[in-house]
Amino acid sequence: MAKGPRKHLKRLNAPKHWFLNKMGGIWAPRPSQGPHKLRECLPLAIILRNRLKYALTRRETVMIVMRRLVAVDHKIRTDLNYPAGFMDVVSMPKTNENFRLLYDTKGRFVLHSLKTHQKEIDIKLCRVKRTGFAKKATSGHNPFKKGMAASIPYLVTTDGRTIRYPNPEIKRNDTIQFNLKTNKIEKFIKFSLGNVCMVVRGKNQGRIGLITKVEKHPGAFDVVHVTERNTKGREPKSFTTRLENVFTIGRGEKPWISIPRAKGIRLDVFEEEEIRLKKRH
Repeated sequence: MAKGPRKHLKRLNAPKHWFLNKMGGIWAPRPSQGPHKLRECLPLAIILRNRLKYALTRRETVMIVMRRLVAVDHKIRTDLNYPAGFMDVVSMPKTNENFRLLYDTKGRFVLHSLKTHQKEIDIKLCRVKRTGFAKKATSGHNPFKKGMAASIPYLVTTDGRTIRYPNPEIKRNDTIQFNLKTNKIEKFIKFSLGNVCMVVRGKNQGRIGLITKVEKHPGAFDVVHVTERNTKGREPKSFTTRLENVFTIGRGEKPWISIPRAKGIRLDVFEEEEIRLKKRH
């Protein structure tokens, strides 16, 4: 039988999108318990050492975080293995650098710099996981007795936030724009046809397109049809994915955040080879 939670992670078992060299050692940093799953996050150690090259060894990354030089969503994090995930804003106040964690067209994490998008540093898009009502006991009464409790509406987002008293029009699968300074919802996007979205799981992870159709399958998974946008003269491709994999990022065709260079369009092997040949010549 298991003796408790696992505290170690071997490098060969680490997620492939971390890009850890299998000959670089035996162990890999295991993410701490947090708002994102183990295989859907990047620990701060990987970000500082492997991606940003701020450190050469794990010991140097410990020095950086313990000096309170790294913030995730405007909160200082001293845990070396804190899991930063999709849409999180990683900030370095001392160097005045800010990055948003997004996916590239092959489903790998990319640190998208916000240097030329200063207005986006204080905002974050969050997908609504569920909504509900919580009970609040009134003073002097038994909270378990029927009719003696007041209900408080709330919603839970995919990054682990619980927000009380949201707009009653916000439902499950909608996206909210959350202000990291005021900790309030500024506006929201309904999950509806014609809105631009990004796929956050599955074989189409990282692709961006417009929601064109939603198929309801009671008792099974609902399916969403997505069509690419801004294909630069190329015929747009369509693909399908589960509804739970779709994250709306804008109303209409315009996203509310800046997106990586590829614009969410996945090229096939022949198109990638053409681009490589052009760069050579």
